[in-house]
Amino acid sequence: MKLNLEEWLKSYVQTVQTIFASRILFIGIQGSYGRKEASATSDIDVVLILDKVTAKDLKAYDNAISKLSHRDKICGFISGKNEIFNWNKADLFQFYHDTTPLWGNLRSLIPHISKNDVRSAILTGACNIYHMCVHNLVHEKDPAILTSLYKASVFVVQAIFFLQTGIYIKKHHDLMAAVSQNEQLILKAYLNIKEGKSNHNVDFDSLSESLLVWSGQLIVEYGDEK
Repeated sequence: MKLNLEEWLKSYVQTVQTIFASRILFIGIQGSYGRKEASATSDIDVVLILDKVTAKDLKAYDNAISKLSHRDKICGFISGKNEIFNWNKADLFQFYHDTTPLWGNLRSLIPHISKNDVRSAILTGACNIYHMCVHNLVHEKDPAILTSLYKASVFVVQAIFFLQTGIYIKKHHDLMAAVSQNEQLILKAYLNIKEGKSNHNVDFDSLSESLLVWSGQLIVEYGDEK
């Protein structure tokens, strides 16, 4: 059954409001559906923030959404108020900008995110990509892991552009047209893999090398304490 996102989101919001009522502080959507770039295989990344979250709440939530269509596509983020407010702000940078509100807003729930937090997001992302790229080349040799690393690289590119310009670009094709040549090469590789224009099984070594060099350069640049 084809997903009608607008109707599905109405059902989702009504479902969680029936369970949690006034305890809800925010509902949103992120990821490819939030960017309006979803494909038939895309997950539905929903965000739900409550006054607090218990294991009992999570079971009630699971039971409720199991009655919705496309249950197998539903994923996302659930948090209590205090947890999200005290979350690592480097993580919150991308979360804040990539999330489209459906009910409520994030401004009162997330503290100010500074330029240093954005720099930290870039450095942390680059370190994680570099580490897993090395591990994958030596041990796993898994094209699926490589794809996930290229997906993670998009978030790093978004953070770099935001740090330079103060502008967050959600859509990947729009981002491609705005960033530097080095970042364009990384984005092009990811989009080619995603759209089936590149066989990452065949190109595994060259794609891995490109990502390794790029992430290593970022670590040196953004790891400089000066």
